[in-house]
Amino acid sequence: MADILSIIPLNALRTFDAVARLNSFTTAAGELGVTQAAVSWQVRALEQRLGQPLFRRLPREVELTLAGERLARATSEAMRLLRGAIADLSEESGGVLSITTSESLASQWLAPRLGAFQLAHPKLAVRLDTGPRIADLGREGFDVAIRSGSGDWPGLESLYLFPSNVTPLCTAEVRDQLGGLARPEDLANAPLIGLDAAWTDWFAAAGVTERPPSAVGRLIADLQVLEVASALAGRGVALGSPVLFAAEIAQGRLVRPFDIAADESAGFWLAYPADRRRVRKIAAFRDWVMAAVG
Repeated sequence: MADILSIIPLNALRTFDAVARLNSFTTAAGELGVTQAAVSWQVRALEQRLGQPLFRRLPREVELTLAGERLARATSEAMRLLRGAIADLSEESGGVLSITTSESLASQWLAPRLGAFQLAHPKLAVRLDTGPRIADLGREGFDVAIRSGSGDWPGLESLYLFPSNVTPLCTAEVRDQLGGLARPEDLANAPLIGLDAAWTDWFAAAGVTERPPSAVGRLIADLQVLEVASALAGRGVALGSPVLFAAEIAQGRLVRPFDIAADESAGFWLAYPADRRRVRKIAAFRDWVMAAVG
């Protein structure tokens, strides 16, 4: 039986994928570097070969038909795999490693250690993204992510690194001003830093069934690293990761009054597309990270 792909030019599928993503023949033409007429001809020829329309032509845009939606899912995945494979083969042991993670983890844990990785892999540049949202590794060009959660993300292989739980942190001076903080209930009169919901979770983990009404967060920042910076300045007690702020604790700049931590089930994970696990730069970073946390 003949291979059905033998009658479908790859360029026609590439053109269809661009139009399906962009919902426009004109915009797709600009991306592909061809004329709008050439795009229209490629799509029309593909529809004729398949014997059914793939788009509904509207005045200012195009919409996928049901058949088009089905083909678009397949071509999108196929083009993603092709781009990834070609990029990996082209870069070999050099190129750029793109990492996405949170700003707090990047500044407190990853960035201070990246120099050692780059010394070990001088031909490999590193691009570090610390955007607030969770990036789609397959579609947005990132090689690996270090993110918190359960580690169960479809299409990704995840390796556990360390806990992402949080615990109260403050300076020794603030602790002493608050009477030593011998019990969680002693935080009732403390200036708390951070989200009220996060403190509610910590009090619950500490077994405080009735949270003191005065224990309300008075300062909220977008990032854990900013909240802990406020605690370092003596402004109160913040919830922070004892792993990310281990150096400050070891130096005595911060103290951890309680061993209790909230969200014991979560952790930080190294994640990357499962089908790219053998790519050299990903494998190199994976081995380095696992050695760093080991």
